[in-house]
Amino acid sequence: MIPFDVFESLSEADTIRLAEICAGDIQPHDILLLEGDLGSGKSFFTRALIRSVLEDPSLIVPSPTFTLLQTYEGPKGPVFHYDLYRLKDPEEIFNLGWEESLAEGMVIVEWPDRLGLYRPRESLALKFENQAGTEDARRITLTDTRSRKS
Repeated sequence: MIPFDVFESLSEADTIRLAEICAGDIQPHDILLLEGDLGSGKSFFTRALIRSVLEDPSLIVPSPTFTLLQTYEGPKGPVFHYDLYRLKDPEEIFNLGWEESLAEGMVIVEWPDRLGLYRPRESLALKFENQAGTEDARRITLTDTRSRKS
């Protein structure tokens, strides 16, 4: 269980540390929903999280902004990274193998608001907010609605 609801990140190193904490908590079939404005740190966090989950700190993790989905094979099963910024209609998610992703592995979703009614009820949601004063400062609020919280 993640021992806090709000994480204050003052640097990229802090955000990496949060990703590593989350990687230690999440299990196969967990869903992470990442919310926040453009440039709020969602993609940076996701890269650090995937590297930690896959136990490969030098892994190149491209953003799936144009492809909408990147898939990785990890020691605990597949990891599905969705970036739905360019999704026009929530129904399009099914053309990307959404149901299979939920059944087979861990799912990370940037821009989960694009899912509409298909937004999962059980998830670990992280809301990224830029903080005034420094380029790297973020407030990250965690909301855990997973039925398994350990």
